[in-house]
Amino acid sequence: MIRKIALQLLFSCFLFSVAAQPLTDKTQLEKERQDIQKELKEIQGLYNKVRGQTKLTLGQLAVLNRKINLQEQYIGSISKELRTIDDDIYLSELEIYRLNKQIDTLKTQYARTVVYAYKNRSNYDYLNFIFSASGFNDAIKRIAYLKSYRTYREKQVNIILETQQLIAKRKEQQLGRKQSKNVALENQTKQVEELAVQKKVKAEVVSQLKSKEKDLGNQIAQKKKRDRDLNNAIVAIVKRDIKAAEDKAKAEAEAKRKANEIANKTNPVTPPATKPDNPEKKVTAVAEPPVVKKTEPEKPPASYLDLNAKDVALNSSFQANRALLPWPVDNGIVTFGFGTNRIDNLSFDNPGITIATPSQGVAVKAVFEGEVRGIYNLGDGMAVTIRHGKYFTTYSNLAGVTVSKGDMVRTGQQIGRAGSNEAGNAGQIDFILMIETKNVDPRPWLRR
Repeated sequence: MIRKIALQLLFSCFLFSVAAQPLTDKTQLEKERQDIQKELKEIQGLYNKVRGQTKLTLGQLAVLNRKINLQEQYIGSISKELRTIDDDIYLSELEIYRLNKQIDTLKTQYARTVVYAYKNRSNYDYLNFIFSASGFNDAIKRIAYLKSYRTYREKQVNIILETQQLIAKRKEQQLGRKQSKNVALENQTKQVEELAVQKKVKAEVVSQLKSKEKDLGNQIAQKKKRDRDLNNAIVAIVKRDIKAAEDKAKAEAEAKRKANEIANKTNPVTPPATKPDNPEKKVTAVAEPPVVKKTEPEKPPASYLDLNAKDVALNSSFQANRALLPWPVDNGIVTFGFGTNRIDNLSFDNPGITIATPSQGVAVKAVFEGEVRGIYNLGDGMAVTIRHGKYFTTYSNLAGVTVSKGDMVRTGQQIGRAGSNEAGNAGQIDFILMIETKNVDPRPWLRR
């Protein structure tokens, strides 16, 4: 009986530990919330700089939109936390209920043993039970039974005490969970109020947009032209590198073909002479035309920038570092993502990502080792393109450049300084990633 009760208690504890929210999920949720809080703090500092400016810019609206999105993500994270706490509270209530039922059963069983022991408390009853045995072996068994019965009662007491301690511990944990829930609810209320304020500010900014839509349209047109000119310059460099690699590969193939022809002429293969079966009978052999083996032209490689050992190593290494590449600037915030960006009724396509920095002049660093293939002066800023095999990264809107064309750069090496945003009160760069001539989203490649 005591073994059965102990097993039930252990099973109850095991069931609670399995049903409770895994610690890894809670840790991941906490990390997610901390990351959002960190970015919220950074973007709040950036927003404070652009909030009071007289000129309404795309960057100002983008920062405000990003802040609202982060606020909504943070509220969603708090909601997840509240659901987790509610689940823990519910499971804990079930566990406390089971433990209370368990202790009631234990107390009832223990009471029965106490009554039985009281009725058989005299030494006469004890000796009578032993001496009434049918034999010596039976008497020994009865003595062992009485000892085990005493041990059983002692274990019952211990299990009751342990169960009471476990209930007290669960109630204490339950109190802590309810306190955590109250804190989370207060935080959620605060964040919802803050979100309402941000949306009100956005509504005011949007109303200003209607009167300054032409100005913003001009900003978008300027950005499109700047992006188009930069993209054409990058594509021209990529095509030149591809053409150079293609010409080199074809020249090497032609040289190899000619070398094989010369080797075949210098060392012709002579077929062995055959002796006729009947030397007296002369048979004039008819010469057969030589068999010309047709050689199919070699198929061009998938990429001419993936032929030599150095490029192969760079391509493999760059691909292996997907989601691990460092950011080109420290403490940067993405204000415009890759592809189509919509701001109310305005939209534009971004060839890369636009990253805002706390101030202009911060260091811009290479995300991977490679060769500087292009440096451009765009009028209102400079840009640098670095080749990593068939991958090309471009850093635009730089206030200055610290490398030269042809330089080999290391991962994390400074290549320039961030330029200013449209209002001139913060820093900003554009980061572009291309696989040969195709633009791809840099975000999945950067460290999260």
